[in-house]
Amino acid sequence: MRAIVRQAGRTLIRPNKHTPGVGVRCMSSESGLPLPEKPCTRYTAVSHPEDAASISPKVKALLDRSNAYILPVYARPPIVMEKGKGAYVWDVQGRQYLDFSAGIAVNALGHGDESLVEVMRTTASTLLHSSNVYHHEHAGKLAELLITLTQSEGGLGWAPGSSHPPTSGSGGAKVFFSNSGTEANEGALKVARKVGKERWAAATGKPWDDPSCDKYEIVCFEHGFHGRSMGALSVTSNPKYQKPFMPLIPGIKVGQLNDTPALESLVGEKTCAVIVEPIQGEGGIHPADVEWLRALRKRCDEVGAVLIYDEIQCGLYRTGSMWAHSTIPADAHPDIVTAAKPLANGYPIGAVLMRDSVAEVMTAGTHGTTFGGSPLACALGYHVLSRLSEPAFVASVRETSAYLQERLELLAKWFPNILEEKVRGRGLILGLGFKDKSHPGRVVQLARERGVLLLTAGADAVRLVPSLNIGAGEVGHAVDVLESCLHVLSAE
Repeated sequence: MRAIVRQAGRTLIRPNKHTPGVGVRCMSSESGLPLPEKPCTRYTAVSHPEDAASISPKVKALLDRSNAYILPVYARPPIVMEKGKGAYVWDVQGRQYLDFSAGIAVNALGHGDESLVEVMRTTASTLLHSSNVYHHEHAGKLAELLITLTQSEGGLGWAPGSSHPPTSGSGGAKVFFSNSGTEANEGALKVARKVGKERWAAATGKPWDDPSCDKYEIVCFEHGFHGRSMGALSVTSNPKYQKPFMPLIPGIKVGQLNDTPALESLVGEKTCAVIVEPIQGEGGIHPADVEWLRALRKRCDEVGAVLIYDEIQCGLYRTGSMWAHSTIPADAHPDIVTAAKPLANGYPIGAVLMRDSVAEVMTAGTHGTTFGGSPLACALGYHVLSRLSEPAFVASVRETSAYLQERLELLAKWFPNILEEKVRGRGLILGLGFKDKSHPGRVVQLARERGVLLLTAGADAVRLVPSLNIGAGEVGHAVDVLESCLHVLSAE
């Protein structure tokens, strides 16, 4: 049998030769953990039923209240969550679920982290909110940490190992704090629009507010997702999201990810900004090619456009590095990068990091927020980011993600009629592509009915974005259940 042990909040597997119900295992090539020789079928039976007969009176009363008073914009299963700890959550009926969605890639440290709770308690009892009319101690600390980690680990034009000692009061980049990822992207787009006007004015000799200024176009890409407010929605090219709210903001052009020949006509002199996810999340887990990003960076430089990387889902160590773009050449780096989801482990916060050459156009009154960058949000963000950036933690993310990748790669070999050949993504933002677009939603339901929470992505993928401190034991169990679900699906 496997020896499963707990260590520093993680579940680890000590590999042995046999695992009951799975068969003989061989050692994996990279993770050092055992891989199965055939798919698990131990979880074919439903353990967490959702049919009407299984809904208790208590759950029905809670659902009826929500239906009566909450705007019906979410399609949710008939379960009500009550509490969480580590990688697990429990519903009000006491049923335990392995959370392999992490609140949509948010709970980097899992649920109920005691150190995080203590920071929340002490900060909230000292100074909960002050607004941005005044300074407080936490925002500057978090901004400094974001920038210095970016410099040392790579990003925004810095190669890994760089340093940029502050000179003349400048740290080489600036941060604006918001309340969410959508707000971070809205801020980035506003900054880019202002940069475009300033650059147009410098090129034409006219004032930046001249009505003839035409450098306002924004380029985005199919399958991208940047938020649901009007500006962010305008660059989220999904008709399902956009059509009910048209007309959206003007000047938007939509391209295809990784289409290099199209860049010259797509990004032109009227372009003020280009926004792209280095790994598209909601749209289906589609990575951008490094050489395409280099070509995109070059084209932006040629026309004076601001390049924005939306790393709200793929950034902050989800790929095993600070940013998804940290490990690619500096000549493919953006001018602005946006972040949010894991930064405070579930407490609302977003951040816009930008090079000084971009930030210089922003002056007092050009942007702002009431709640963004509050003492509590920034104290939590500093605590979370300090822990995520510890070398041992990052090494663990890489090891666990290697094991997950290896397990998922076996699925396409076992279920070739259902799955695409290759696993999408990298690190702990991974996707399984399905040949039948009706299957991802069905697999998510099957897994949930067996106590594992997964997500869909785009029209044809199941998304795996667990907490970054997920253990190999939890990974093994999640994939065992997923294998059983695919077995059930193949028999339907």
